[in-house]
Amino acid sequence: MAFKKILIVEDEERMRRLIGDYLKREGFKIIEAEDGKRALEFFKSENIDLIILDIMLPEYDGWTVCREIRKSSKVPIIMLTARSEESDELFGFELGADEYVTKPFSPKILVARVNALLRRTNIATEDVVSTGGIVIDKISHRILIEGNEVEMSPKEYELLDFMVKNSGQALTREQILDEVWGYDYYGDYRTVDTHIKRLRIKLDKKSNLIQTVRGIGYRFEVKK
Repeated sequence: MAFKKILIVEDEERMRRLIGDYLKREGFKIIEAEDGKRALEFFKSENIDLIILDIMLPEYDGWTVCREIRKSSKVPIIMLTARSEESDELFGFELGADEYVTKPFSPKILVARVNALLRRTNIATEDVVSTGGIVIDKISHRILIEGNEVEMSPKEYELLDFMVKNSGQALTREQILDEVWGYDYYGDYRTVDTHIKRLRIKLDKKSNLIQTVRGIGYRFEVKK
């Protein structure tokens, strides 16, 4: 499975943890931000699949965060608010919000909306992903490193795409085999090790972005 990353932007810690706990039970990877400024920092450094965004926030409010994100991304955004005025909802939709949830709400219903929105938008990844000097262009099926195109086999491309999609997540060899080669593949874990070795060679100076996690597998991570 792909570990979807959800950014929860909420200044109330209790609410952040409550939402996060329910989403973690569904297998999501959770990133928490307590204010709008921090939310934008996480958005720029992480490959976020969906954002749960409160409106009333310190630093930058939810409207500002939504507006900034929509300048460069179509990532799904669910707005949270304690107000229920129709004008607020319309303004949120005008800014590009996908869903609007009024507090108080059922965490189970919110999780259901998250799942439905991810299915509906079919946006596990953007068409073009850029991180750590590596660009994955899914439309042209090309990999660029520091602006230079690097030739990769289909499996090397899929492997890099999967690892970048799950940046920061320690992935077992079994998970990599299942996702990249398929559940019905009968090879062993050495296949993963061999492809990781070849991928590191092609990444050249960026090879350190793929880290070995002893006793587990591998992790793609861009240091902040």
